[in-house]
Amino acid sequence: MIDFKLDPKSGVPFYRQIIDQIRYGVASGDLKVGEQLPTVRALAVQLKVNLNTVGKAYRELEIQSILETQQGTGTFIGSTNIQIPKSERQNKLDSICSEYLSIASSYGFSAEEMVDELKKRQRGKT
Repeated sequence: MIDFKLDPKSGVPFYRQIIDQIRYGVASGDLKVGEQLPTVRALAVQLKVNLNTVGKAYRELEIQSILETQQGTGTFIGSTNIQIPKSERQNKLDSICSEYLSIASSYGFSAEEMVDELKKRQRGKT
């Protein structure tokens, strides 16, 4: 199961953030075929968003055959294989890096300090 997180400052609608997190979770293998997702109501409560927001995300993913809803039992990851295009992955990385750089530089950190910290964290030394 993935830990859903929404960023109200990103400018990306919440339903789109939910869709992206599920798609990336499936593409990375963090979400497996047949794995059950939280109900619309449970996820809406967890994320503190309107039921319609989660419902819209789930419906769009069902149309793409990424999710399958079984009446009375829940919503599950479908068997569709997802490959995230290189350009989409690069755009996402660019966005993450821009936001990270903006926040860190506003606190006076240099790019070298940020790179060093990322490398330490990757090695497991926080």
